[in-house]
Amino acid sequence: MICYLSRNYKGINNAANKAKTDIESVMATQSFRNVGVKQTRYTNIVAAFFMTLLSVLKCGFCLHRNDVLILQYPLKKYYTFVCRIAHLRHCRIVTLIHDLDSFRRQRLTVSHEVSRLNHSDGIIVHSERMKKWLQDNGVKANMEVLGIFDYLSDKRPTEKALSTSRCRILFVGALSPFHSDFLYKLGYSSRSFDMVLYGNGFDSDKFEGQVDYKGYIKSDDLIATAEGEYGLVWYGSSLKGGVGPEGEYLQYNAPHKLSLYIRCGLPVIIWEKAGLASFVEENDIGICISSLLELETVLSRITEERYRTLRANVSRVNERISQGYYCMEAIRKVCASLCVEIK
Repeated sequence: MICYLSRNYKGINNAANKAKTDIESVMATQSFRNVGVKQTRYTNIVAAFFMTLLSVLKCGFCLHRNDVLILQYPLKKYYTFVCRIAHLRHCRIVTLIHDLDSFRRQRLTVSHEVSRLNHSDGIIVHSERMKKWLQDNGVKANMEVLGIFDYLSDKRPTEKALSTSRCRILFVGALSPFHSDFLYKLGYSSRSFDMVLYGNGFDSDKFEGQVDYKGYIKSDDLIATAEGEYGLVWYGSSLKGGVGPEGEYLQYNAPHKLSLYIRCGLPVIIWEKAGLASFVEENDIGICISSLLELETVLSRITEERYRTLRANVSRVNERISQGYYCMEAIRKVCASLCVEIK
């Protein structure tokens, strides 16, 4: 039997919890068995701690011999414990990675994280580059690539007329100079496109040039109302890609905002060396660049016909991520590597 461990999530307004609860929903629709308690969303620290602890403890009693347990990682201090219990019950572990704490936040050493992940029998990673990085650092388990996170929502993007004036680039996220200083540097640059910003922390006093600041909006509402022609996937302090811890991490991870932009029906702009740049190119759903200073030239070359093609390709991928396609494909492949078939 394919199983998963549900737990407490402190709301789903952040990308990490939204991704995890979406994957739980996809697994539930496939009749995978939850060996933990029913999913909860307590924001109280004490209640959240005890509900997750209860789920972890229940797991040990609900697993059966030869089960495959899918764990969403990181699971903080419980991960190694759950893996050991599952192996004692003669079960196999499939780990679906959401974040690598040793890489971006540096809460763990690389050797510590690799030691944890080596409790897995199979691992689902974000990209080929993440796979290679883990292999180079000593992870032994078989790994399959997710490609992109699915994004569940009942909302659908509205049909938008193509802009006949200035192109608009949408960015969603933390908007303070501390988190997204590249935005303010882009504001100083000479440009013929407009910026549409959604999120918290925007400092209008430090932003030069025209900007359409929308404030914070829930993702479901954004999907139905997003304005702009492109969604920007960029991190760090520089107009050049891959600068700073967040920018460098983009080489390996699958940003959840990329999935959100696709759900909004928008082609994406991403760093050419990002982990998902190959996905963008293979599916022809956007533009890959080395620096935001290239946007003027690149955007000027995109004809109306070319843009329509990008939008049509985005619509095709949108259908897949709205139904859990990529998650299930990765689970099927990694289970097949363990000689377990999912019907």
